[in-house]
Amino acid sequence: MNSGKISTILASKECTLIKPRNLYQSIFILIISIMLISCSSDNGDPTAAIEAYIQALSDRDTNRVSNLSCADWEQNALVEADSFTSVGSSVENLACKEEGKEGSDSIISCTGTLVLDYNGEAQKIDLSKRTYIARLEDGEWRMCGYR
Repeated sequence: MNSGKISTILASKECTLIKPRNLYQSIFILIISIMLISCSSDNGDPTAAIEAYIQALSDRDTNRVSNLSCADWEQNALVEADSFTSVGSSVENLACKEEGKEGSDSIISCTGTLVLDYNGEAQKIDLSKRTYIARLEDGEWRMCGYR
């Protein structure tokens, strides 16, 4: 029968499955790759930080405004946020884009409108009138002023 020949062939062939040494090397390489990927993770988007800051101002969320601000801008941010506490506000058609770099800062321009409601009277602030500065601080992009 053929079963004897098959047994002989299988017994004489070396198994080509992963050997323990190769398995350990593969696992080690996988672990190192995962560690490298996690260490070089994306620090986010500077435009998203500016958009989140503007939205937090509109939402009158002083904690978020503070968290989204760099250390140099935090006091100004809190004063700015305080000015929104007694008015209604909303953000319309907000879109930001990175215009360039200035040293380690990112220069961001935005379009859209911040609408403030003073007792039923709307005042619109054109967001394109300012150029925003985003700075990478503590591994995250943060609002760090405007001009």
